[in-house]
Amino acid sequence: MKLFVGLGNPGLKYGQTRHNVGWMVVDRLVNELALGAPQEKFRSYVWGPVLMDGERVFLMKPLTYMNLSGEAIRDFLRYHPVDLEDTLVIYDDVALDVGRIRLRARGSAGGHNGMKSIIACLDSSEIPRLRIGVGPKPDRIPLADFVLGRFPEDRIPDLLSSLDRSCSACRDLCSDSLEHVMNRFN
Repeated sequence: MKLFVGLGNPGLKYGQTRHNVGWMVVDRLVNELALGAPQEKFRSYVWGPVLMDGERVFLMKPLTYMNLSGEAIRDFLRYHPVDLEDTLVIYDDVALDVGRIRLRARGSAGGHNGMKSIIACLDSSEIPRLRIGVGPKPDRIPLADFVLGRFPEDRIPDLLSSLDRSCSACRDLCSDSLEHVMNRFN
C-alpha cells in the first residue's frame, strides 16, 4: 500500500500558486482515475485506497496549510499501515527551474517549511519525496511572496510538462522500485 501526499494550501487564492504544485499533481491523478469527491478526514482530503497499476494507493491533500502538513500525515499514518518508504511527498522547490522534477529517497527539508513539519512530526528524514521546480526565485522578491505567486504565462507549458512527468513517476512507483523510477525521471 502506498500514500501519495501533495502539499499545498487550501483556499481559492492559493489554487494556482507555486506552493500548490503538490496539490496540482494529486488533482491530476484524481482526474485521471475519475475518483470524484474526496473524504475529508485526518485534516485532509483523502481518496482511496484505489488501485493504480495493481497497487493500492491513497491520495492525500493536507488541509492544515503548508507549515503544519506533518500533523495531517502523522494522523493518517497512525490509522493506516503505510510504511514511510511507501509514502511519497510531492512539493514545490525554488532551487529547481520550472519544468524540472527530482525524486529522492530521503534528505533534509532544504528550507521547505512543509517538509520541516513532516520530518519533525514523523521523526524521520527517510521519507521519499518528489520535488517540482518552481524557480528560480528572483533576489528582489521575498520567498513567501514568490511561492505564493502564480506562474507567468510563458512558463505554463513547462509547468504542465512537469506535472505530467510527476504523474507518470507516481504511476511508475506503483509497479517499480524508487531507484529505477529515480533513474528514469531525474
